[in-house]
Amino acid sequence: MNYEPKQPMMRLFRYLKKFRSDIIFATNSSITNKVLDLMPPLLVGWIIDTVSGNTPLWIIKVLGNADAWTNATFIAFLVVLIFGLESFFEWLYKRSFMRLAQKVQHDLRMDAYNKLQSREIAYFEEQRTGNLMSILNNDINQLERFLNTSFNDIVQLLTLFIFATFVLWNVSWELALIGMLPIPCILIGSFFYQKKIAPRYQKVREAVGHLSSRLENNISGILVIKSFTAEKFESQRVEAVSNQYKEVNYDAIKLSAAFVPLIRMFIAIGLAAVMLIGSYWILSGNGKLTVGELTFFAMMIQRILWPVTRLGQVFDEYERARASARRVFGLMDAPNAIPDPTEPQNIQGIQGSVHLDKVSFSYHPDMPILHEVDLPIKAGETIGLAGTTGAGKTTLIKLLLRLYDVDSGSIKIDGIDIRQINKHELRRHIGLVSQDVYLFHGSIFENIAYGMDAVTEDEVVQAATQAQLHDFIISLPNSYQTLVGERGIKLSGGQRQRLSIARAILKNAPILILDEATSSVDTETERAIQENLHQLTQGRTALIIAHRLSTIRHANRIIILSGGGIVEQGTHEDLLQQNGIYADLWNVQIGEGTVGI
Repeated sequence: MNYEPKQPMMRLFRYLKKFRSDIIFATNSSITNKVLDLMPPLLVGWIIDTVSGNTPLWIIKVLGNADAWTNATFIAFLVVLIFGLESFFEWLYKRSFMRLAQKVQHDLRMDAYNKLQSREIAYFEEQRTGNLMSILNNDINQLERFLNTSFNDIVQLLTLFIFATFVLWNVSWELALIGMLPIPCILIGSFFYQKKIAPRYQKVREAVGHLSSRLENNISGILVIKSFTAEKFESQRVEAVSNQYKEVNYDAIKLSAAFVPLIRMFIAIGLAAVMLIGSYWILSGNGKLTVGELTFFAMMIQRILWPVTRLGQVFDEYERARASARRVFGLMDAPNAIPDPTEPQNIQGIQGSVHLDKVSFSYHPDMPILHEVDLPIKAGETIGLAGTTGAGKTTLIKLLLRLYDVDSGSIKIDGIDIRQINKHELRRHIGLVSQDVYLFHGSIFENIAYGMDAVTEDEVVQAATQAQLHDFIISLPNSYQTLVGERGIKLSGGQRQRLSIARAILKNAPILILDEATSSVDTETERAIQENLHQLTQGRTALIIAHRLSTIRHANRIIILSGGGIVEQGTHEDLLQQNGIYADLWNVQIGEGTVGI
């Protein structure tokens, strides 16, 4: 289930507190720029009144009884000065907001990614990769665009209303009221627009997530698509989600495109009323207004009302940002189902004993996997795990790694419940070779040494040799610096598995898990790995899951799982004598039985 913050934009602003000094500086620069940007109507009004013999009182106080030319020269000097300062502060606020946006998007992406890495494995099983990629890329980029442009637009619009209203009111409060009559209509229309556009943009964000997921799935599964000649079918599925994205955008555009033309009519009415009434006052000679002040009013009303048409665009970006903030902070704020303990136990220098104490677990309440499994494992003991498919072998490994938490019972390492151990520390002491090997794009050396600092070349070579991979690596043109390709595509399944074994050997953890470690290797390589198995597990507690029972025949104990519990255990010879499930499985594999695994 996805978590959604109640007030996503307030959550964004709380996140921005750590950038307070940057925001204050950028905002002050923007306010100063906008105040200076609003000076031209005043300057024009002053120059008109000056040349018509109605020099403003404040200029007389500054220059005394100077002639009209001197006054006009002084105003011209102010024009150059004000425009110069306005340009400087424009550069300053744009640079500041751009840098702020980049800082925020970087920190936000890293915080979201780190939170994502800390989530339990069940979360990823419920989410689509493309949707998560869309959050980390598209949604965070949307918030960056909001901070880069729309946040500044809001600051400048507020500055515009406050400053212009103050100046207009001082000149003529009656004319100011008349000129601003359209503003309530514009604001009401804008809020109505916001209410209508919000759900449309939520659908846009969801649609782009679906589209990203479909594209990511298809590109990842291109081999399956080609092998089943399903190109046309997949093209139709991509077309369907792309068309859905297009339609929800059309729905949003239909509303946003109508906003500005409607608002313009209110602006025209306000401007016409100011010009008409102001002209009447001047022509009637009642002294309420000068020609310069009427010019100032006409220009300033335009300065106020025309930017209001951008409210639609600002609300567009605000709602896009709100939808993105809901998804980003929904990811970041969601509680972790498998939290770390508040006071974790120290497990430095552990011996490696493991005890599954009456462990029960199910992925879904009505589908139990394990039921009161009790399995003590001594430090340094090698345990083989076998059983029918779905018996819970791999589930036991996931529980030991605390990828899931047990429903009841406990798992202990050296007598410490793993729920009292920091997850990072727990997994650092466990080496895993999974049947589903994942390699990162990079060199063979980088993949063997993955996750380990200060690893020498000799150590990597030694690990590769133990995993029966060294001879293959040195036969390559670039040896250990050969690139493995995306997900190790340049290597065969067996080579990838041997590389994974080398990675686990190099980790040198006290507990080693081999989950079908030889399932993808050829018979000769399997034999070589089996011969080295004793050396691989020497001094470690080892759990080996195998369908090929020859891999675990020399284990200290072999555990047979079936029906959610342990049904047989003992050495290879003991289990053959019991003539039970293990004996049947063994006979099938050597060609003497009829029961499959």
